[in-house]
Amino acid sequence: MRKIGITAPGLADIATRPLPRYVLVTGGAGFLGSHLCERLLQDGHRVICSDNFSTGRRSNVSHLMSNPDFSVVEQDVRDAYDADVSLIFNFASPASPPDYQRDPVGTLLTGVLGALHGLELARLHGATIVQSSTSEVYGDPLQHPQQETYCGNVNQIGPRGCYDEGKRCAETLLFDYHRKYRTDVKVGRIFNTYGPRMRLDDGRVVSNFIVQALTNQDITIYGDGMQTRSLCYVDDLIEAFIRFSNAGPDVIGPINLGNPVEIPVIELAELVLELTNSRSRIIHMPAVIDDPKQRRPDIGLAREKLGWEPRVPLREGLSRTIGYFDGVLRSATPAQPVEVA
Repeated sequence: MRKIGITAPGLADIATRPLPRYVLVTGGAGFLGSHLCERLLQDGHRVICSDNFSTGRRSNVSHLMSNPDFSVVEQDVRDAYDADVSLIFNFASPASPPDYQRDPVGTLLTGVLGALHGLELARLHGATIVQSSTSEVYGDPLQHPQQETYCGNVNQIGPRGCYDEGKRCAETLLFDYHRKYRTDVKVGRIFNTYGPRMRLDDGRVVSNFIVQALTNQDITIYGDGMQTRSLCYVDDLIEAFIRFSNAGPDVIGPINLGNPVEIPVIELAELVLELTNSRSRIIHMPAVIDDPKQRRPDIGLAREKLGWEPRVPLREGLSRTIGYFDGVLRSATPAQPVEVA
């Protein structure tokens, strides 16, 4: 077992001192993980960013490297590891279909073994573990909006099953550890999230549309475009996880974390065209297998337990994200046209 991290005081010291906490963020160089690391440092914590850099990027956290309370460790959560921490955020997993379908076996094992190794670490050190689960546990839902009590409609043998079932199994492990070992666990189900630091080739709907619009490529919609998504700006999502991590041990979830405002994909494409003043055309491609037709969280539990709901309107969040992507594209070395999945 590999020992990672920064020197921390004994567990007794941690238990009597709420700040600073010693925090491990697996997948910390990813889109969400990097924003989480940044926020934790702002809140006065010492942070270990763990990532195997399969989809995460060092550039996402390069601006944090001068902070003495921050360190980066190259580590794959499928391998056992140790770190003397009091709080673990398990954010390690490819999250976009092109990424997780590129290595479906590895994706499934990341979901299961990543949760298992994080739980063993939490049990060893008496730490709290916060699991980034996903709305994908609901599959192509037959309930709308989706409540936490809904067990889902997942095609476990389909091309998305590696991600969906890995996350579902991870949830099972967290609740079994909680029941058997009294491990302090928290499970947050993330709905579609967007914002700066998404990759150009991320493959998800917001990044696809923005890159295509900014480069005047055709905007590709899979199916008729009437499938809906509920889009949460990254800052809002990170605020939810911070509140969740600070909630008492009785608040374990699962809790839906996302924006309950729903928009058809074709309307999203039209809004991106408007905000970018693009010359792109909207074209339709065959529908994707197991692509959810409706995706909208019921966030009543998050409002009740965390006092949280999204604050950033879609138009504002998209404008910020467009500005980020425009800057990345302008600074890139001229090469072949950018292709998105």
